[in-house]
Amino acid sequence: MTSPAQNQHRPRTETSLKRSTLLALCACVVVAQSMVAAINLLVPQLRSSSVHPSESELLWTVDAYVIVFAGLLIPAGALGDRYGRKGALLSGLGLCATGATLSALATSPELLIAGRGVSGAGAALIMPATMSVLMRVTPPADRPRALASWTLSLALGGLLGNIGGGLVGEYLPWRALFWAMVPLAALLACAVWRTTPVTDKAVSTRLDPTGTVLLTFGLVAVLFGIIESPQYGWGSPRILTAFAVGAALLAAFTLHALRSRTPLFDPRVFRSRRLSAATLGMAASFFGLFALFFVNSQYLQYVKGYGAALAGLAIVPLTIGMTLIPKLTPRWSHRPRTLIGGGLLLIGLGLLGTSTADAGTPYPAYACWLLLISAGTGLSMPPLTLTVVSSLPPHQAGLGSGLGTSAREVGAALGVAVTGTVLAGHADFMGGMTAALRVVGAVVVLAAAAVTVTLGSGPERTGPERTAPPAAAESGDQGRRKEAVGS
Repeated sequence: MTSPAQNQHRPRTETSLKRSTLLALCACVVVAQSMVAAINLLVPQLRSSSVHPSESELLWTVDAYVIVFAGLLIPAGALGDRYGRKGALLSGLGLCATGATLSALATSPELLIAGRGVSGAGAALIMPATMSVLMRVTPPADRPRALASWTLSLALGGLLGNIGGGLVGEYLPWRALFWAMVPLAALLACAVWRTTPVTDKAVSTRLDPTGTVLLTFGLVAVLFGIIESPQYGWGSPRILTAFAVGAALLAAFTLHALRSRTPLFDPRVFRSRRLSAATLGMAASFFGLFALFFVNSQYLQYVKGYGAALAGLAIVPLTIGMTLIPKLTPRWSHRPRTLIGGGLLLIGLGLLGTSTADAGTPYPAYACWLLLISAGTGLSMPPLTLTVVSSLPPHQAGLGSGLGTSAREVGAALGVAVTGTVLAGHADFMGGMTAALRVVGAVVVLAAAAVTVTLGSGPERTGPERTAPPAAAESGDQGRRKEAVGS
């Protein structure tokens, strides 16, 4: 006879998803995503704090989390697939708590930045692990609804990050934000331990240390160039060097992956038009959203005169469509091209509408444009997420989640960088905001057209075994399941 404890840790082979498991996984996503947004509203406090960060150090305090997060996502997803997704999730929560503690205790900018980086590494473990578990324990018919909940968690994370950062920025010391993460991470770890099943491991997955180093440092170099470009200029030697190093490392990774028998992931997966189009769509949507986030708090505080807390709350309309629309999209899941193309188009049109706002624009009128962007995000993100993860075999769900989330974070970094560069080229904020949102909105509209055309063109062309048809992938995966259980 086996004890309940033994049963709890036995790999889950049947497909089932309990509500408690879904809530625990989504709560982890909310926390990981909230720390991306919350820090932006603390910049005024940090600037005048005893830590005395320079302008460059302030920028790195904001961006260290995103850089490490995006750079480690794909290796972290492969790590969870190979050695255990539940373990990766618990380790990620532990790293988030450790990084938050370092940031809360920081007496220098360097320690504050290091703490943010450690928390970003934790988030890189959390996000792919949550997606992988969902894909493993959810029946195929229920996956659109489960992924809609996962996508909603991203939106709620951004909302709660803005609200929490605004409240802390106005009423509490900045260290309170980081201290709050420690018991929260511990509570989530307990919830994950009790509710989340141990899924079978992908025994065929290899970590590929060489590929991991090349890919991670390549992405970090590119992101460094994107994020630092508003400060130093796109044509500065520092930025051009960063892009050149990043391009060289990513090219080296591609050559290594094509020659390796066990690559971290095979670049030929992007022969799949579905995967390529969905990745572009994710990057474009977050390109637009984070460009908006970057100017929104400044517009509301500097132009409209809102306090930090009220500016955080004023973003709430952006989550209404993200909350309500995904509940309807499973009914239309058989038409992903329409949902994705239409959703991206609404985001682009909403950004173009927001560019018309000025000091005299009533907040309700401004909020209507936020609602349009919100509706577009709610329409497009669930089918985009499902398209990415379903384009790969189920045992590589962690890789699929890593690719999708990397696309989001790179898009977010690029949106902030482009917006910052356009703002820097204008003497007044409102002129810069108008120009920036028009550029970003036009790019998202063009991306919507490109994604729609790509998703609807001709027969699908696949890469090697990793993009095999779902039935074949499931068949091979079931063999691995039996092997995992037998061991």
